[in-house]
Amino acid sequence: MIRFIHAADAHIDSPLRGLDAHDAAPLEILRGSTRKAFENLIQLAVDENIDFVVLAGDLYDGDWKDYSTGLFFRGQMARLRDRGIPVYLVVGNHDAASVISRKLSLPDNVHVCSTRTAESREVAGRPVVIHGRGFPNRAVPENLSLDYPDAVPNRFNIGLLHTSLTGRAGHDTYAPCSEADLVRKGYDYWALGHVHQPEVVSRDPWIVFAGNLQGRDIRETGPRGCRLVTVNDQLKVESAEHHDLDVVRWRVLEVDLGGVDESSEALSRAAGSMAGAVREADGRLVAARIVLTGASPLHGSLHREAAWWRAELLGRAQEQGPEALWIEQIHVATSPVYDPGKLAERDELTRIVLEVLGEATVEPAGLPREVKDMLDVLPGEVRSEVESQWDGAGSASLLEDVKAIILDALGTKGGQVP
Repeated sequence: MIRFIHAADAHIDSPLRGLDAHDAAPLEILRGSTRKAFENLIQLAVDENIDFVVLAGDLYDGDWKDYSTGLFFRGQMARLRDRGIPVYLVVGNHDAASVISRKLSLPDNVHVCSTRTAESREVAGRPVVIHGRGFPNRAVPENLSLDYPDAVPNRFNIGLLHTSLTGRAGHDTYAPCSEADLVRKGYDYWALGHVHQPEVVSRDPWIVFAGNLQGRDIRETGPRGCRLVTVNDQLKVESAEHHDLDVVRWRVLEVDLGGVDESSEALSRAAGSMAGAVREADGRLVAARIVLTGASPLHGSLHREAAWWRAELLGRAQEQGPEALWIEQIHVATSPVYDPGKLAERDELTRIVLEVLGEATVEPAGLPREVKDMLDVLPGEVRSEVESQWDGAGSASLLEDVKAIILDALGTKGGQVP
């Protein structure tokens, strides 16, 4: 029986840019999450007494600010050395030979594959051969897999490769290759890195993206970790189990407010969604984006009284427990329940407002001209609300928010036309 861990894309000490812009973000937990997730990986290897570890690139997020990042990694490798666990790794685009300028020697249990050519390494005491090649440069447009040697007979063959395969959304195309390219080599397991979403591409042979150890933003939701692979005495994969290693769980929580006309019910639904996410996170911090959806009489209020709604939702997050849930963003994606056609029949001012809003277009330099002209005849509190919402960036969604504020101010709350 052979047991090994396949992990990738640790991005140790990733800076997680933009967190300072978030109010009351748990910065210490978020910024330390990549290190903690890597420590969890090492602890899993020790606890499970596995035979070896393969790391499929992007250990780091770029050049080190100082030697502390490298020393952290070295220390974790020493923990494995003390348990007799070897490590085999390739470097990826974020830690390519041309990117990391500082160097540290590594413990002798760590074997780094060449960046010049594909090489094969036997695992001492096990019928296993690992084939791999790292990135010499940050951008590698060529198909590295073509140079990998054929499988060694009577051995369990592992291909270690940092690649986008034929392309994956949200990832640059590096070391592109097809599934057929990998199958032709005759390997038993391809341990892939670069794509952060965990994915089993194939089971015959096994072609697997382990995914990253720790989600780093709202684009990387759900469990993150590694694969623990078990190989039987016939050198066949029995299982490739995913193990969670993340310490922060990113989630998009959609809260359906369809037909809800009471703020208390809306907040109760949001709190319920938060509580469910906290339970599923099993003690991890939940970093959540709240998305409010559905056709609701509260549509206008959600825009017009955005500060109040945000404060109330933050309060519900606090009730989940200390450091249980942090709201990264609140996105209002509801729709009004009133009929614009009937609303236009209410009075002449409302009809004109609706016509002008319908013709308004986004102007990134500032408020749309049509909205500017309208502000002069609207109540002062509405004018200040609209101006505060428009920060000059301009977007189609923000224009919709502005429309909702104006229509709500004209008496469309509750979807009722007076």
